Amino acid sequence: MRSILAKVAKPASVAALAIAALAVAPAAGAAPETGATITAADINPAAGTFTTLSDGDLAIQGAGDGTPAGAVQWFKNHMGSTAYQGLCEKAVENAYGTTGVWASANAHWNGASPKHTTGTPPKGSFVYWNISQWGHVGIADGSGGIYASSIGGKIGHASSVHYFNNYRGWTPAAVPHR
Repeated sequence: MRSILAKVAKPASVAALAIAALAVAPAAGAAPETGATITAADINPAAGTFTTLSDGDLAIQGAGDGTPAGAVQWFKNHMGSTAYQGLCEKAVENAYGTTGVWASANAHWNGASPKHTTGTPPKGSFVYWNISQWGHVGIADGSGGIYASSIGGKIGHASSVHYFNNYRGWTPAAVPHR
């Protein structure tokens, strides 16, 4: 009986988190990230390859489980989605099963610690760029690449943290909090 409950409880928990993530709005008074535009000047595709999936290949899953591996899996599950264009901070927060913590990627970078500007970001860590009015953030794959929105106009994977210009650095993997 315990085995059956364990198999049912985890998917039910993930589904509940997904529903909660859709229902939670950003914190009152927070500056909206909507409209944050990444332009061609912000991208350096020669620094690495990138991939996205077509809309037909999308498999929408629930929010991440709060672990670095779960955050990476969330991005893999959302490859090709355009729903997070201009909402990179929301995407990385949703990947960790939360939302509405930071108003923008810049606010996240300014509030998170410790900050690292060298080295390969570990799997699931937050990776930041100083581009657009709101900045940009993605999740490290652990091999020098990143998952983020605005890769080829969709959620995608780039093989280098230098896919976007003005790389700031990274902060450790953790469920976003203040």
